[in-house]
Amino acid sequence: MAGYRRNEAREWAREKLVGVVNCTIPSFTSDLTRINEAAIRHDTRLAIEHGFMGTLGVSEVSITLPEYLDFLRIIKDEAGERLVVTHHASWNNLDQNIEAVRGAEAAGAEFVLLSYPPNFYPESEQDIYDYTKAVCDATNLAVMLFPMFLWGFSSRIHPSDIPASLIRRLLDDCPNIAAIKAEGGFPSIQSVIECDRLFGKEVVISMPIEGELIPLSQIMPIQLSATSDHEYYGPLIPQVFTLLREGKFDQATTIYWQLHPARKIKGALGPQMHGGNFINRQAWKFQGWLQGYNGGPLRMPTQRIHDPQMTALRKGLIDAGLKPSMDPFREFFVGRNPA
Repeated sequence: MAGYRRNEAREWAREKLVGVVNCTIPSFTSDLTRINEAAIRHDTRLAIEHGFMGTLGVSEVSITLPEYLDFLRIIKDEAGERLVVTHHASWNNLDQNIEAVRGAEAAGAEFVLLSYPPNFYPESEQDIYDYTKAVCDATNLAVMLFPMFLWGFSSRIHPSDIPASLIRRLLDDCPNIAAIKAEGGFPSIQSVIECDRLFGKEVVISMPIEGELIPLSQIMPIQLSATSDHEYYGPLIPQVFTLLREGKFDQATTIYWQLHPARKIKGALGPQMHGGNFINRQAWKFQGWLQGYNGGPLRMPTQRIHDPQMTALRKGLIDAGLKPSMDPFREFFVGRNPA
């Protein structure tokens, strides 16, 4: 169980959520009937080795809730206190999300990324408030609010996806909202600046996008980059985060420009890989595999990744001076720890 009380969530977050949180995508056995414990432990150890202070246990794949909770337990067992295990509150409806967040808390998660189901169709700020508060009220864990275009709120509710006035109400009424993943109106940077200005003294503001984290950190304090596919760059994002915290901006800027070829390729592939307002977790798993993470098969339904995309992502890392895996692509679909 978490080592803090519900009314201590914000103090805990201010103290503990300093660093970079990556994503761990579930791995499965080759026959896809079970989760692959050895592969999950492998990815957890590598995340620690790469310098991440936490990891998001991704739920947006074809996995049952009992399997998912076992997945979190394995991460927690392997990591101990070396990672902040983050629950991905992205399930089918409110009732299942409440069940999931309670199970995640029992499984050892310490932090929650709050998402909204594809079938959730709010027509007012009050609808978003009611859903969000219900999830927050169901757990003692610190929760990260997530304004984001993926939810489809902007056309009906507000261009910032979750407006500042609604965030204000939620912070006042949900003491365990301890952080904001400020991607409202993506790809605009206005959300992170607005959230920092209005709420930065109360809760932790996260900038998860490394291409914005590095420049913004040179003019405003950012203590958290959570959650994103930072594993694509191996240990470099935790390293550059440390440089930014130490005020070594010239060295951080050098890394920014070093990564730019890979950043440009990843950005250019985004529209074809992440269609339908849904993140292609197969692609993210491949990005991690390039840096030594497990890879391996995902269950249907899953989005796909094809040779031209894999070739481009690997070339981006080569052009950035990194050393991605040169194993044949077929090995990605097997995984580094087949079972």
